[in-house]
Amino acid sequence: MVNVNTRIVLVRRPTGPATPECFAVETTPLGELEHGRIRVAVEYVSVDAGTRTMLRGEGFHQQVGLGDVVLASGVGRVIETTLGAWPVGQAVRGRLGAQTIATVQPAQLTRVDDTVGPLSLHLGALSGTTGVTAWVGVRHIGRPVAGETFVVSAAAGAVGSMAGQIAKIDGARVIGIAGGPTKTVHLVDELGFDAAIDYKHDDVRARLRELCPDGVHVFFDNVGVPILDDVLDNLAMRARVVICGAVSQYDDIDHVTGPSLYLRLAERQATMAGFAYMHTPELIDPAIAELTQWVRDGVITLPETVHEGIERYPDALISLFAGGNTGKMLVKVS
Repeated sequence: MVNVNTRIVLVRRPTGPATPECFAVETTPLGELEHGRIRVAVEYVSVDAGTRTMLRGEGFHQQVGLGDVVLASGVGRVIETTLGAWPVGQAVRGRLGAQTIATVQPAQLTRVDDTVGPLSLHLGALSGTTGVTAWVGVRHIGRPVAGETFVVSAAAGAVGSMAGQIAKIDGARVIGIAGGPTKTVHLVDELGFDAAIDYKHDDVRARLRELCPDGVHVFFDNVGVPILDDVLDNLAMRARVVICGAVSQYDDIDHVTGPSLYLRLAERQATMAGFAYMHTPELIDPAIAELTQWVRDGVITLPETVHEGIERYPDALISLFAGGNTGKMLVKVS
């Protein structure tokens, strides 16, 4: 039986971008399992942009206390239990934290189907923060129809990759915005996007005019300005702008820079709407069902960028904000 837990704790709040000095690796003994608790061996930990906003001490998302385990979604298997409904070996997903062993209450866990594929799928294509978020944002906020042009920023990231593929399924012409030629080639050759723009080397606004002569009908934004302004300047009439995230702003969330071209919404009779998947709980099960079928059928795919070992979690989080991932960023615990 495992008798120690290795965990990543927050020891210093970042004042800008997170640095390795903000975190520490701790190994602590495991005590006797209390009644009503479940012990899970964590196999994969999700590395998400939203985690950066949890390190501040205040904000919309649940916050990480100094000295506490960094909050993160994880998947793993039950290794010790006091509850018969949660047997040893059960595959689960939940807010397990950046650690090797999680001791939790059942309300913190969801059973997952380990016959679909590797457990990591349940942190990516089949997770709320990735697959379900993309599904809700595309299907219920953006609502692209066949023949419309759908543009997505951070397109080579986890949510962006999924959103573009779902829009393609719905018949849209899909253009991704990503950083670097490796990612743009991946979007077109591997994920089936119709075109891609390299924001690091291309003039984004000029490329949008070239690729979207009739304007952008749906924009799924994960980045914020300045790319948001570039797309606002190229909207089609009655376009829909979907605000999913703003990764460009998370390092200084107290001084968010908003779009300067928001009046294009009025000029083009367009709409802009933000969302978070947890606001529509009734859509989660339908989304998971359809996403699972697409995964089984090979209709969608989500690449993974994996760091090995829980001690690599801080490096993985920092790398995520430097654009070091293609698809879903994960830490493989063991």
